Amino acid sequence: MRTSAPSVPDGDTLTELDQFMEAAGDIVFRLDAGGRIKAASKRTGALFSFEAGTFLATLVADPDQAGLGAALQDAAGAPARIELRMKAPHKELWFELRLCRVQQSGDTVLLAVGRDISAQRETEDRLRHLATHDSLTELPNRLLLSDRIRMVIAHARRSGQNFSVAIIGLDGFKKVNDGLGHPVGDAVLRIAAARLRTTLRDSDTLARIGGDEFVAVLPGTCTEAQIKLVTGRLMAALQAPFEVDRHTIYIGASIGLALFPEHAEDEVQLVALADAAMSRAKETGKARCLVYSPRTSGPPEHDISLEAAMFQAVREGEFLLYYQPIVDAATRRIQGFETLMRWKHPTLGMVPPVRFIPIAETNGLINLLGAWALKAACVQLKHFEEAAKRSLYISVNISPRQFRNDKFLEVLDHALAFSGMSGSQLVLEITEGTLMIDPVHAESILVKMAERQARIAIDDFGTGYSSLAYLKRFPISVLKIDRAFIKDLPDAPKDGAICNAVLDLAKHLGLSVVAEGVETEAQLDYLDQRGCQYIQGYLTGKPMPAHAAMAALKEDLYASLMPIEPQAGPR
Repeated sequence: MRTSAPSVPDGDTLTELDQFMEAAGDIVFRLDAGGRIKAASKRTGALFSFEAGTFLATLVADPDQAGLGAALQDAAGAPARIELRMKAPHKELWFELRLCRVQQSGDTVLLAVGRDISAQRETEDRLRHLATHDSLTELPNRLLLSDRIRMVIAHARRSGQNFSVAIIGLDGFKKVNDGLGHPVGDAVLRIAAARLRTTLRDSDTLARIGGDEFVAVLPGTCTEAQIKLVTGRLMAALQAPFEVDRHTIYIGASIGLALFPEHAEDEVQLVALADAAMSRAKETGKARCLVYSPRTSGPPEHDISLEAAMFQAVREGEFLLYYQPIVDAATRRIQGFETLMRWKHPTLGMVPPVRFIPIAETNGLINLLGAWALKAACVQLKHFEEAAKRSLYISVNISPRQFRNDKFLEVLDHALAFSGMSGSQLVLEITEGTLMIDPVHAESILVKMAERQARIAIDDFGTGYSSLAYLKRFPISVLKIDRAFIKDLPDAPKDGAICNAVLDLAKHLGLSVVAEGVETEAQLDYLDQRGCQYIQGYLTGKPMPAHAAMAALKEDLYASLMPIEPQAGPR
């Protein structure tokens, strides 16, 4: 329904209208029905250059012409409002225009009253920029990056033009911050951003996602030749020295790439997989570029959903202990069990330890799970001994974070006291790397563990630091030969030589040896003939739940046809 315009009294109406135009708004135009300028306030005339009869549209920026036309049509029926840019002599200004018609002596007078909102729009634009850009480098931040990648994905699906996402991590940047201070580090980041930006095309997106990492979205870059060309330029841009405050700084870059749609089809996974490839590039020498590969890259991201499910699993009792037999190589009778943690998820099924153990180690949940596993394993040993009607031992893995926890000895004491077992029946497996993180602390804890008669086993011996000095320094009882040295026996002379050396060393030091990963009769015979007393592997028993281990003990499942009395477990 069209509303009639307010009527204007006769007589001095124009004078009154002119007075109103001078008093109202920052700019005021009087227009005819077609949008031509009939008159304007003095302030308007001083701001814009125009002649009477000029269309108002000639003063409006091209992108806002259509909006003005629609507003003029709407104002013929009812007051209208529009925000638009108007062309002043030296710059464009934002105005909020309110349009309304006034009826005078049968004629329609259209008034356009404007308020300068340039400062407001500038503030809004700046806030939007700050929300979507990195304040240090002015590059897009993670929020805008996600939006850009989604746009490129949509275009790739329409056009079939695939693309890649590259993460560029500066090598050795921490030494800049630590050695020269954060202001110098910030300057290096700004220079790095400028160099990378000039190396890329206008169609590419470069973002900073925090720290010393940049992300480049590269439409159309997906073949090996294209990737080699682009990443070569990116790395070269960062290899030139950085001159900051009379300091000459040399850093390089490691780059990881993920391809759409080969590796992932959403922005989160693409960035995560590229980051995994970049981390792998840093781990394997730095100053290189790697394309993501599930065979060579670690977990693509910290699995937040899996972490949440782990806490739920603790509450719901979803974690289990499995037990793998450790048997006498000559008699094949079970001497003890290694305790292995398993997670049976109600929908995912059995979650591999390689997925949940690193997360538990990172978030500290391993302390809770480790304490439970140690206590439960000690209690279970009593049931195993009742079934076997002979003495056995239990072996439990201790994670690096558990070992460094100041409550670890209290946890050990509680497990032994609660189960009533002797410390001599408990073997605690610790990796070489764990001991070498802080040898002084390790020696102190190991001595106190030995005071409780618990025995210490070096797990995966030969794959870590392999320092012979700690065999003398630390109270170690057992060496476990890693499966890497067992799997190719007896046809691998070098592996055989390593095994023989470990066995001979253990003999002279009075240590027991357990060979892990024994899967064939030939491997067992080889080790038995060379004096390896204990073996562990699929040949003599896979990891199994407690009830299956109990059955194996009751039936003496791994005994030879003419068993002899079992010897003591690892000393």
